[in-house]
Order: sequence, then structure tokens, then C-alpha cells
Amino acid sequence: MKNIKFKHIVIAAFLGMTATTTQSCGDDWLDEKPLGRPIPGEGSSVGGFESKVFGLYAGLRQQAGVSDFSYVWTHCIRADDNEKGSTANDGAADGNVFNNFGYVATNGHIKNNWTGHYKIIFDANAVINEAVASGDTSQGTLMNIAEAKAIRAFCYFELRRDYGEIPVNLKTIVNPIDEIAPKNTIAEVDAQIIKDLTEAAVDLPNQWPSVYLGRATKGMANAVLAKLYLYQGNNAKALEYAETVINSGVYQLNTSYDAEFTKAGNNSKESIFEVQKTYDFATKYSNNFYESQGVRGSGAWDLGWGFNVPSTELVSIYENGDVRKKTTILTSGGPDIYNNAILPNGPNNPNPVLVQQYWNGKAYTALSERIFYGVNKNHWEDIKLIRYADVILIAAEAALQSGNAAKATTYLNMTRSRAGLSNVTATLSAIKQERRVEFAMEFERFYDLVRWGDAVTVLASKGYQDKNKYFPIPQDAIDKAQGVLVQNPNY
Repeated sequence: MKNIKFKHIVIAAFLGMTATTTQSCGDDWLDEKPLGRPIPGEGSSVGGFESKVFGLYAGLRQQAGVSDFSYVWTHCIRADDNEKGSTANDGAADGNVFNNFGYVATNGHIKNNWTGHYKIIFDANAVINEAVASGDTSQGTLMNIAEAKAIRAFCYFELRRDYGEIPVNLKTIVNPIDEIAPKNTIAEVDAQIIKDLTEAAVDLPNQWPSVYLGRATKGMANAVLAKLYLYQGNNAKALEYAETVINSGVYQLNTSYDAEFTKAGNNSKESIFEVQKTYDFATKYSNNFYESQGVRGSGAWDLGWGFNVPSTELVSIYENGDVRKKTTILTSGGPDIYNNAILPNGPNNPNPVLVQQYWNGKAYTALSERIFYGVNKNHWEDIKLIRYADVILIAAEAALQSGNAAKATTYLNMTRSRAGLSNVTATLSAIKQERRVEFAMEFERFYDLVRWGDAVTVLASKGYQDKNKYFPIPQDAIDKAQGVLVQNPNY
């Protein structure tokens, strides 16, 4: 059997795909290659349920709402560092929903976020329940169960921080009625996430062989546990699990911050968990996550749709000498840091207050790669869901809140040093600033503001109210549940 990288393995379990309700800019937003047929000679023999587990990884890339254009809206654009972007009229209704907190239960992206994550959860349930019922206790099958539990827990964590109280449903879905379940409390949701991750960490490997890059590991399970405990305010546990990852010796920061946000950064030593994409073979696995955020221009500069752009506030908050600024923020008419060129002026500037248009540098791509693939828009960079830098800064914050300022200072200065900045003594304000610039234009800022209790103040000018820490539950889910599932408060 020919071994190849996991990202190139053809998935053996077809996952249905829900079309997003908001299309934009004329490009296919989702790879529509048939993923239900294995290619002869490709695959592996690790675990009796491996092909079904591969389907879960495919779902992370292809299920609407999980890592695509909808994910950009739900996980990025709500922060103070992000603006809708594109042109004024393009996605204007969604801009009001996410940039100005005009949430509505009928919004398509909010629906995709819910249904997409639950689709993967239900597929994980089927794998876990079938594998357990089989009685197979071989190491391979135990690893398959652990992978499914880790992915299920990750999806529940995503839903928990987006909707608050949600149903914990561990059934194998046979009939549509099986999907209907009442809400659980946040404490109950957290308990299930912790159970899944602690059990998964027992059987997951520290690392997979290079032919299986991208699969869940002990580091992934422990990193999500550290983050969950930080959200709970359980700083001792957050520090414990963050240091478990740090002390494993598996991960390290890339020497170059730039390198993390290129194809060369895929599955690097800084990567703990990322969505696997490829454009190298005839069967291409991709989605529109980066395409929707690329520089919006014409001709050779038609690199994307121009959504999710840096705000003027973000541009102004970097310290002098912070190398992350040039990586994160590209300016129309300014230098292209990767390609020795000048970026074009932004068409139909979506914010007339801006003299220049800013673009998300983390969605950008090298000219050499565009030439190699014969495609302008980025379809080959993996989506880095959990980076080692996040674990380091979780450890810094948890250590500080636990009274160990010296340890917090050591961790804080690890990411500062990589950014070309001098050492400072850890304070909560310094850690908040560091998280802001380290993860700018990624997925953390909005959730950090909420858990710190800062969102009501920082986002007030955008229309944020305390109820907006959670989305409304999609109206379709409410209707389907016929009274079993109740809407979130104040919607």
C-alpha cells in the first residue's frame, strides 16, 4: 500500500455539504470533487475504523461553517481589529450582523456554524459508537476512537463559546428525530469536552509519522483542555495542561513569524492542529477560507474577495519594531513583503474614512506559489486552528493569574522575542496586548474580549451588548426541535 501524507489521502466516507447562503465574487467557494471513492493504492492500515475517521478530517475542511467563508464571518469579523472589507454593498447585510452585532437567528452563516459543527459531531458519534460496540481493543482502533473524541470535543468547544448552552448529543443518528435534544448547561458541556479530551489523550500519539501529518495528537487534546480551563477561569488546570504541551518537547515557535503564514509553514513545529489543504494533485482539497480574504484587485492582483480586513485601530496598536505588523497588515500602494512588489490601490474602498485600504496579510500568498499552481487565489495554505504560540500565552496568563509572575514573564517574552521586541515584566495588560498582536486577524480576539469581560466596553461603539457574547440558536434548529430546544436569552 502506497503511503502518502494524510492531506493527500482521498477520504473514504462521503460527508454531505450544506451550501452557504451567501455566495460572493464569482469563484467556486468549495471543492466539489467526489470524496467518497478511495483511489486504489492509497490509504493505510492503522485501525479498523480509520477510513471513517478520515471522513471527520475531511469534514473540518469541507463542512460549511467549520473552516470556510462562514467561519471568517463568525470567528473573525466580530472583533475590533477586523472590518467587513470588500466593497460597501458586497455582504452588507452580513456586515451589519457581524460587524455591528445585529444578530438574527435566520442568518445563513450562523446556521452554517451550528449545523456544520453538529454534522461532524454526529459523524464522530457514529465512529465512536460503532468502534466501541465492535469490541475491538487493538491499538489502532483505540487511536481511531481517540481521534474521533478529540475532534468531537473540539467541535463542542467551538459551539460552546459561540452559543453558550448547547445540546450534548452522543447518539448515532439514524433518523432526523435523533438529532433533537434539549440544551445542556455550560458546565455539562464542559464536562463532556473534558471527558472526551482526557480519554483521547491516553491513546493519541505525541506525533504521527510524516505520512499522516494533520491528525489529532496528545498535544492537540491537551491544548484544547488548557484553553477550556482558561475560559472557565481555572488557571491552575490551564497552566497544568499548557505546560504538558510545552514540556512534551514536540513543539517550538518558528524562528520566522512570516513563515508560519505561508505554505512552508504547513504542519510546522509550531502547528498543533490545522485544517489540511492541498492543491498539488489533480484531486484538489480546498475551500474558500483564504480566497474570501485575499487582496481584492484585478488582473494579476485579483487575489481574493477582500473580506476581513484590518481596522485602523489594529494598525495603530503595534509597538515600534514589532515584525508581526508587516506580516499581518498589507497596505494598498504599500510594499508586498513576500514578493518585492507594490500592492494595488483598493477598488471601491469599503471605508471612505480610510485614505488607504488594508488587507489581511495572513491570507496572502507568494507570487512563486501563484505561478507554480497557475492560480491567483490561495488554496494551498493550511488553516492553523491551534498554534503553539497560543499555548505559550495561555501558560503566561494562567501563571500570572495563579500568582507566578516570574513564570508568566518567561512565557510572555518567548513570543515577544520572536517578534523582535525587548523583554518586559508580565502584567495582565501586557498579556492582553501580546495576544492581540500575536493572533491579529486570526480567531482569538473576540473570544478573549468576552472572557476578560472587556467586550461591553471595547466593542460598544460597534453596537455590542452583553447578549452578543453568544449567537442566537439558528431558527431552523429551533423549528426542527418543536419546542425541545429553546432560543438563547434576549433574541
